[in-house]
Amino acid sequence: MKEMPMYQPSWKREALDNSGGQILDLETAVKDGILRGGGGFGGGGIAGVITGGGVGEKVDLKRMIEELDLCDDVPTVFICPISLEPMRDPVTLCTGQTYERPKILRWFSMGHNTCPTTMQELWDDEVTPNRTLHQLIHTWFSQKYLQMKKRSEDVQGRVLEILDSLKRVKGQARVEALRELKRVVSAHASAKKMVVDNGGFGLISSLLGPFTSHAVGSEVVAILVNLTLDADTKVNLMQPAKVSLVIDMLNEGTIETKVNCTRLIEMLMDGNDFQSEMVSSMSLLVGLLRLIRDRRHPNGVIAGLSLLKMICSHKQVRNLVVSVGSVSQLVELLPSLNSDCLESALHILDVLSTLPEGRTALKDCPQTIPNAVKLLMKVSEVCTQYALSILWAVCKLAPEECASVAVENGLAARLLLVIQSGCSSTLKQRAAELLKLCSLNYTTTIFISKCKLTRTIQ
Repeated sequence: MKEMPMYQPSWKREALDNSGGQILDLETAVKDGILRGGGGFGGGGIAGVITGGGVGEKVDLKRMIEELDLCDDVPTVFICPISLEPMRDPVTLCTGQTYERPKILRWFSMGHNTCPTTMQELWDDEVTPNRTLHQLIHTWFSQKYLQMKKRSEDVQGRVLEILDSLKRVKGQARVEALRELKRVVSAHASAKKMVVDNGGFGLISSLLGPFTSHAVGSEVVAILVNLTLDADTKVNLMQPAKVSLVIDMLNEGTIETKVNCTRLIEMLMDGNDFQSEMVSSMSLLVGLLRLIRDRRHPNGVIAGLSLLKMICSHKQVRNLVVSVGSVSQLVELLPSLNSDCLESALHILDVLSTLPEGRTALKDCPQTIPNAVKLLMKVSEVCTQYALSILWAVCKLAPEECASVAVENGLAARLLLVIQSGCSSTLKQRAAELLKLCSLNYTTTIFISKCKLTRTIQ
């Protein structure tokens, strides 16, 4: 018979960890690198006491775990094997394995009488608080929490210094200060709050104007897109001189600057004080289309389509969007776009097809019908819906000319797929109507052959 493992008394069990029975204590933890030696205890406090300025503050372990975003940095001995999360109340079983108390009690409540890690049958179902491990966990998180607080204080102080320097410096020194502020704001949430709380919005936005260099302007825009703009700041940034500078940088800046300018304009449009005159700019639309066509930079394509989609939601601007040749350019791009970009591009074309000028532009583009037909039942129901709507607008405009071209490109067979699919009833109805419209130019026999149907379906 296999010998039963020796029962460990509680005074030993409370010091066991997940590594198979090794005794954990503070000295060993420091030596093994689980806890930082030297300044870790002297400067960081022990057992969860956060010290600073001569004042000790007991910080709740749960709060520290929630506020710290440590991911893979937490030592494995601190992780509960059941929840895979840091333990706040570790308890040890007779097998020497340690778990979070609520998790192991739930395991027992489900009728299990085994150790979840080793699957050994338990000869004693008592759980013993592992106070040493609890102290180690508390101390480790206390150190990390103190480091985070110190970094936050350092970041906040640096933000104040940069904001103060921006009031005085000019030229390249201003560019460097803005660049550092951009880096800090991008990396730290506390820095964003410091900018907002200390009048940073007004100071930073004041640096945009008719005489601002693109070097300064690009850094200002990069900072603004990392902040949540309030209503007053949006109104300030919508001044014609500031908008004009942003549009110039959209046309002439680096890809990063172009994307940031696009994002900033989109942020300004998302407000109650926005007026469509701000985006009624030929230069803006030309710059956007250039960005969308540049396939070397997918992030630029996404950003450009997102802003153009928002612009097209304003009826007053749609004719201008058509007039800059956006319809043919978007149609030609369709085969090369991914599914997300494809939905945005088709949405824009569908919106523009509601205008007489938009429908004419779609009809006059040789690739409209072939590209739209290929998208039916290929990517998603949303794409099918937009493509079908575009085809309906074009074929309805010139049925004799366009319907036959569409059928020759395989439209009839695709429409039958839509009708037989699990798409919405509205979509099926529109497909049936378009199928009927396309059949008017053919005899029944010829049209059936165009549908490429089997004899059974015929």
